[in-house]
Amino acid sequence: MQILDVTDARFKKYGRIVKNVDFTGLVEAMQSTPLPDGVEYVASVPELEALPVMQELQKVTYGELPIQIGYCNGHNILLNAVEYHRSSEINVAATDAVLILGSEQDITDDFHYDTSLMEAFKIPKGTAVEIYGTTLHYAPCDLNNEGFKVTVVLPKGTNEPLDEAHKDGEDKLITAKNKWLIAHAEGGQDPAAFIGLVGKNLNINE
Repeated sequence: MQILDVTDARFKKYGRIVKNVDFTGLVEAMQSTPLPDGVEYVASVPELEALPVMQELQKVTYGELPIQIGYCNGHNILLNAVEYHRSSEINVAATDAVLILGSEQDITDDFHYDTSLMEAFKIPKGTAVEIYGTTLHYAPCDLNNEGFKVTVVLPKGTNEPLDEAHKDGEDKLITAKNKWLIAHAEGGQDPAAFIGLVGKNLNINE
């Protein structure tokens, strides 16, 4: 799979590099977070949210909307699923990482999506990117089996358990608060997840 640099012009439809915030302390703090063999997502980490960057992101990047800072760490080379939110997501690479991205606009009327439309981008350590709300994404990938550590910033409450069932139309894709998910049959997702990814379960090493 071709892996482009995040500075490539093709990234612009998916997001932007965040340049007006100092992420140095956050990247340093992330070095102490776990690096599991699989993939671990933690939505809110008090130690990260206590850093000055929390207020800076909330004020500048999210327009004073309450936010949460967590992480997604581990080892991964597969797509497995795609998700999207009704809001942008900030990813800060505490190590080099790869994001596989697509566009919500390419989802069919029956909520299927062709994985051949996706592109992969390397996010160098220390780089922060805003992933737009219309961008399909999922867990980061790592190069050379070295693992990845990526900070995840989202509006407060995102990915918390749902209060009620969602069954019809696009609602059937909702698996957590502010999270719409389309899974691949080979992705190992919860059996209740909607299987709608068509094509290969993308592997960044192929």
